[in-house]
Amino acid sequence: MASIPDRPEYKGELFEQGLKVRREVLGADYVDQSLASADDFFAAFQKATTEQAWGMIWTRPGLPRKTRSMLNIAMLSALGKGHELKLHVRAALGNGVTREEIKEILLQVCGYCGIPAGFEAFRIAREVFAEIDKGAAKT
Repeated sequence: MASIPDRPEYKGELFEQGLKVRREVLGADYVDQSLASADDFFAAFQKATTEQAWGMIWTRPGLPRKTRSMLNIAMLSALGKGHELKLHVRAALGNGVTREEIKEILLQVCGYCGIPAGFEAFRIAREVFAEIDKGAAKT
């Protein structure tokens, strides 16, 4: 696990709350590596995403994590944000979203955002599934 630098950006109650949820959803190794690899310029972004998305939004009681993950898959697919979509497909599986539910979400994307957006999202989800299945076969 990467050691998180002692930066002023990585201090505060909201950051700590967001960091806890971010680690639970995305995995501590991934999150800690992201924080550790941030330079002086990028640390501000790490603070913003940890506090805003994870501390202010993901900690709210109004929606369960599974629903938030489903929404993220749909929004990231619609926006064509493949790198983030890959991360959030994996996280969604950890939050209880099934492959069948992901398929249905992506079909919804096809209908409302267009076939190219849906195709790219399906391609990325299949890639994540293959990586997971390959890792499961090793164990």
